[in-house]
Amino acid sequence: MSMSRPNTPLKVPTLPRGDVVATYTSYLEAQKAVDYLADSRFAVEYVTIVGSDLKMVERVIGRLTYGRVALAGVASGAWFGLFVGLLLVLFGSASGGSAGGLIVTAIALGAGFGLLFSVLTFAMSGRKRDFTSSSQIVASDYSILCAPERSGEARQVLGRMAAGVPAGQDGPGGPGQGAPQGQGPIPPYPPQGGGRPGQHGQPGPYGQPGQHGQYGQPPQAPPGGQAPGQHGTPPTWPTPPAQGAPVDTPVEGGGPQPERAPDPRFVTPSGAPRYGAMISDYPPAQATQDARAREAEAARRAQEPSSGARQTDGDAPADGEKPAERTEE
Repeated sequence: MSMSRPNTPLKVPTLPRGDVVATYTSYLEAQKAVDYLADSRFAVEYVTIVGSDLKMVERVIGRLTYGRVALAGVASGAWFGLFVGLLLVLFGSASGGSAGGLIVTAIALGAGFGLLFSVLTFAMSGRKRDFTSSSQIVASDYSILCAPERSGEARQVLGRMAAGVPAGQDGPGGPGQGAPQGQGPIPPYPPQGGGRPGQHGQPGPYGQPGQHGQYGQPPQAPPGGQAPGQHGTPPTWPTPPAQGAPVDTPVEGGGPQPERAPDPRFVTPSGAPRYGAMISDYPPAQATQDARAREAEAARRAQEPSSGARQTDGDAPADGEKPAERTEE
């Protein structure tokens, strides 16, 4: 009857899984890195040292002779005799004087038997192995694997180790490292210099983009060096000119500007403003010609004598028409 449990899974050795956080060429370096993680209070149970490209290395110590074999047999037999003598003294009924002699006798017998066995073994081997050596398994490189959820923290700790920071202390940029002492948070200062295009996200109307100057005048910097529209008194916007009104253009040199004659398209011959006139109704050439005709008619009427036939209001020519010829009775 089998006594094994069918539900018990077999413990088959498997390769560990995780992220490689560091790689070293010797086991001592990998051991030092894991020791640094432990001193930095890192959970080392998530860490595994994996050696890659394993090789068995046998280092030859020296050549074997009968003398070397006999000396090694005497040493090993003496240690075994000492152990047997101590057991006899502890569990036997020997007194103090006889206990010392018993231990010496056990050491001598052990050395003799060790010498005999080692020489006989070497002679029976046929001297096919005339050298002594030591064997060990060595890897080409040693990788430190860490669980994915803790691999980032492990890299930070090993980075401080490479920077020479003692274990248990946070270096520059490590966890718990705040802003430098004596410095507060940097306030969000606005950009310096006024009149830049796109300032505060919108251009300034009636002038240069983003500048709040008088219409037609170059912008002037406000007192105190504060840019317009920046954390101060809200800017005042100039009133746009009326449609069709004349606009004064600055003349270089700073001298007085000459007055312009009113546009005849927007005034009557007597100088009164003409209401309801639109620029589209009076093309430039036609408007100038009609204005000249009205000025000539007004001058002719002023020079006529008051006597004679009077022209009625119904005979008055309309705007843009020539006056009808008048016959005297």
